[in-house]
Amino acid sequence: MSKVDVYTIQGTKKAQTTLPKEYGGKVNKAAIAQAVRVYEDGTHKRLPKTKTRSQVRISTRKIYKQKGTGGARHGAKSAPIFVGGGTAHGPKGIKRELKLPRAVKSVSLRSALILKADEGKLVLIEGVSKLAKTKEFSNLYKKIIPEGQKAIFCVSAVNGKAMNFVRNVENVSVKLFANLNTYDIVRTNWLLVDNDIFFAKSEKTVKIKKETKKVIKK
Repeated sequence: MSKVDVYTIQGTKKAQTTLPKEYGGKVNKAAIAQAVRVYEDGTHKRLPKTKTRSQVRISTRKIYKQKGTGGARHGAKSAPIFVGGGTAHGPKGIKRELKLPRAVKSVSLRSALILKADEGKLVLIEGVSKLAKTKEFSNLYKKIIPEGQKAIFCVSAVNGKAMNFVRNVENVSVKLFANLNTYDIVRTNWLLVDNDIFFAKSEKTVKIKKETKKVIKK
């Protein structure tokens, strides 16, 4: 199981903790590579398009007689070898869409997180709900991340308000953990993760457990 460093929002380092069981096991590098290829492919617009000889607007008159010139037998100026003619085998402006299966997507994301943790570049942050100033996070960032390196700060949906205090910090991009993908993890140096994503217990689950205990006692 991967062990990761834990920091408070004030920048105090605490004892290391182990990630939950679902974030353990072997790293599937093939799944990571496949996911990165699909995400990168989606960023290419593929807008270039050229005209073939049948689409070029040019005179269709036979440029010279068939025989007796000593030259090749050409029928029109639209041939690709002439200036102003069509293009042979040029781009057609068709966008290819690669799709990533749901199973591969989850495996690649889990593998990327494990890989980041094994490299020691995944850090958990406690008390994100108490974050109230950009300066607080900036000071925390400077204590953890070497100067000039980029990081992604992943926030749980419950602590979404904390995103407002991180957006203006240089070299840091902030995301909800639900929107995080493998490509994001691979292209960044560090991953700062809200501790509540892995270890927080929602009020609903606590209530359900209390109710089940009462039923058992009765």
